[in-house]
Parts: sequence; C-alpha cells; structure tokens
Amino acid sequence: MSKNSWTAQKGEAITNNGNSLQCENESETPKEDKKKVELGKKVTLLRGISIIVGIIIGAGIFISPKGILKNSGSVGMSLVVWIACGVLSLFGALSYAELGTCIKKSGGHYTYMLEAFGPQMAFVRLWIELIAIRPAAMAVISLAFGQYILEPLFMPCDIPPLAVKLATAIGLTSVLYLNSMSVTWTARIQIFLTCSKLLALAVIIVPGMYQLFKGETKNFENAFDVSAIKLSEIPLAFYSGMYAYSGWFYLNFVTEEVENVERTVPLAIFISMAIVTTCYVLTNVAYYTVMSAEELLNSQAVAVTFAEKMLGKFSIAVPVFVALSCYGSMNGGVFALSRMFYVASREGHLPQVLSMVHIRRHTPLAAVLTLYPLTMLQLFVGDIYSLLNFMSFLRWLFIGLVVLGLIYLRFTKPDLPRPFKVPLFFPVVFCITSFLMVFLSLYADPVNTGIGCGICLTSIPAYFMFIYFENRPKWLQQILDSLNRTLQIILMVVPPEK
Repeated sequence: MSKNSWTAQKGEAITNNGNSLQCENESETPKEDKKKVELGKKVTLLRGISIIVGIIIGAGIFISPKGILKNSGSVGMSLVVWIACGVLSLFGALSYAELGTCIKKSGGHYTYMLEAFGPQMAFVRLWIELIAIRPAAMAVISLAFGQYILEPLFMPCDIPPLAVKLATAIGLTSVLYLNSMSVTWTARIQIFLTCSKLLALAVIIVPGMYQLFKGETKNFENAFDVSAIKLSEIPLAFYSGMYAYSGWFYLNFVTEEVENVERTVPLAIFISMAIVTTCYVLTNVAYYTVMSAEELLNSQAVAVTFAEKMLGKFSIAVPVFVALSCYGSMNGGVFALSRMFYVASREGHLPQVLSMVHIRRHTPLAAVLTLYPLTMLQLFVGDIYSLLNFMSFLRWLFIGLVVLGLIYLRFTKPDLPRPFKVPLFFPVVFCITSFLMVFLSLYADPVNTGIGCGICLTSIPAYFMFIYFENRPKWLQQILDSLNRTLQIILMVVPPEK
C-alpha cells in the first residue's frame, strides 16, 4: 500500500511546487520569519495543563450536573460517582501518558491504533472522527457558546435561534483564525481561558464552602439514603460522569510539540486530573449547600440558580463565564484535533496538503481548517444531538480499544522504551469500564447505536477507494492531485523541513 496514495508519485509534484512557493515568498519574508518551517516544541507544562483542564471543563459543570444525581439516587451517591469517575478517568489518562512517552508521535487515538492494530483500524477511527463525531461535538459546544454569550443581552427574553447560530458561527470562525495565525498565541489564550474557568468555579466553590462552614448542612442529611437508589441506573450515572471528564486525552494529540515529553506529559495529566476532580467535587458540594436535591433536579441551569440565590445581581456574570468556558473547549479542541489530521495526512490516510505548514506562521493551516466546513454544515442543517447519540458508544469503544492496545503492546513489544509505565491494573480496570459503557449503550438504545455502527461501516468503502487500491481511475487521481496543488498555493503551505 502506498503511504501517500492520495497524491501522484508520492506527492513529488506537490512537494516541488511547495518548494517553489517557498522560494518565491522568501524575498518577501521578514528576517525573523526565515527560520525552519516546522511545528516547534512550544507546549510547556503550564500550556499542557491548560489544554487538558481547558477542554475537560466545558459547559456541563455550570449548567446541568443533575444527570448524575438523578441516576445515582442520592446526594451522597452522586458525590461518590463524581469521585469514582475522576479516578477512572485518571486511570485512562495515565494509560495514555504511558503511550505518549513510548510512542512520541502526535495524533492521539489515531496514532496508537495505528501502532497497535495497523492502518485499517486506525483509518476507521479517523474516518468517524472526521465525518461525524468531531463536527457534531464542535457544533454542540459552539452552540452553547453562542447561547450563553448572548444571554446577558436578551435577559429575561428568549434568544432568537438565528442570533444564536450567527454568534456561534462568529465564535467558531475566530477560533479557527486564532489557531491558523499562531501556535504561541493560541496557547497563551488557552491559559487565560483556563484561568477564567477556574475563577468561575471559585465563584461557586468559595461561597458554597463558606455556607458549609457556617453549618448549612441540612441538604446533606440522609445523604446516603438507599431507598431511592436503583442499581440498574447507577451505570447511567457513571456514563454521565465519564462524559463530564472526557478530554483528558487531548495532550496526546500534540506530543511532538511538547517540551521534554517524558516529564511533561505524565505530570501535566496527573496535575490536570487532580485539579478537575477536586473542582468538580467541591462545586457539587457547593451546589448542595444552597439547593436541595429536588431544587437541583428542577433547575435547567444549576450554576445560574446557585448564583441567583447566593450572588444577587452578580449572577448575570455566570453566562459570560459559561461562554468563556465553552470558548476554551473550542480553542483547545481545534488545536489538538488539527494535529490528528496532520499526522494522518503524513501517514497517507488523508490528502498530503493537510501535513503541510504555513511558510510564515508555522501552523498546520490546512489541518486546522479541515473541520470548519463540516462543522458549519452541522450547525445550520444537521441534527447534531441525534448524531452525538449515535456516536457516544463508538467513542468509548475506540478509547477502550486504544487502552487495550497498551496492554497488547506490553506483550508484543516488551522491549519498547517506556520512560513512564503504569501498573497493569490501571488499563485493565479502564478497559472493563469502557466496554461496560459500550454494552450499556447497545442494551439501552439499540436503534441509535445501530445507526452509529452503520456510519462506522462507511469507512470500509472509503478505505478501499482512497487508500488500498493504488490503480484508481485516472480522473479521480487527477482531481485529487489538482485539489492538493491548488490548496497548497492558496493556503501558502509547504512540507515541513526535516
């Protein structure tokens, strides 16, 4: 199989054209930009923490943590589930830390599937990410941003749906522009947005803890009342909790840009998970100091209800904090996911132009822009939430397979250097948890999961058409080559220097 089968003669024509493009622009490029065209190692420990924390803490903890309370049956059990999900997520995150330090390539899930199970499985993972999961997930978090950034302007009236979509489109476009222009400024703004999220949580936690120390504990009485607990619903509570913690794997998407990988990746993951778990548990404790379980279940936006009870007029700032939180998740997600497309292109699973770097900005411009058209399409015409339901079980299936790949590599490649190595107990427990959630999805919603499997199966003809068969029709090859060359010239991107 040709590694660059999407381009003729392994992309030589495109590479030569790119070198010409680079020479033509060299005379116009300032001296400070005449450095090696590549993705530099600009992700420090602080930036790594900001990526993980900034993506994990989205809108959920501010809006509606009631799913866990509803399915766990009591206040005490809901807090236990929050802690347990944090520990399980830490197991998965540390497993990814081992993979990131022994396989020092960017790309996250895709790269690890490629190393453990080969190109076919890796392409399946890439395909469903590209055509469905990521556009829908990005559209959902972007819509939350659009909704909450406009909330203070329209209170107490409803926001027109078109206004929400326009604000969403502007926010998404600004994130893409930022990631296209500068890696350094993308990372700096991510740090600022992560600090804003933590400040927002502090605005909830501090008054809540003050109330707790004053003796406001009536809502914690009979916290572990077992009469309302249904064992059949506990897995659903864990499902909601694991979704709230999802995002701990994103630093592994940018491994090649991380300074001192062996130290930074494990440390950033451990610190981030400790911060997120602590913040999540304390935030929920703060909610219960002000609201009873019934009030929390009846609230449509828990953080707003809390703020109205405790902060008075200052509660109008809560939607702004939620919007900033969503924007941070959008920014971090685009930064990380573009690197997966960059690496997949380098491996020959996507058009070669996606593995090229802007000649002056030194950003993977084409890879950054990849999700934009599909996300905008989902935003205005797609049934986003249904698509997310189709894909939720596939997400955990493939994450479980990646961690299973770690166990597989322990036996098939025992001599692979592992600067950071987790006890085997961690990946085993995480795999069992992931596959149980997959089974739960199949059992609880066979129709939607079946549709998700159908979407997944579309990767098979795509793999044979674009990757497996080298002697494809000349007209198709000519279209692909022409598209690559045209995009390279328009975007001013060239292959990174070795």
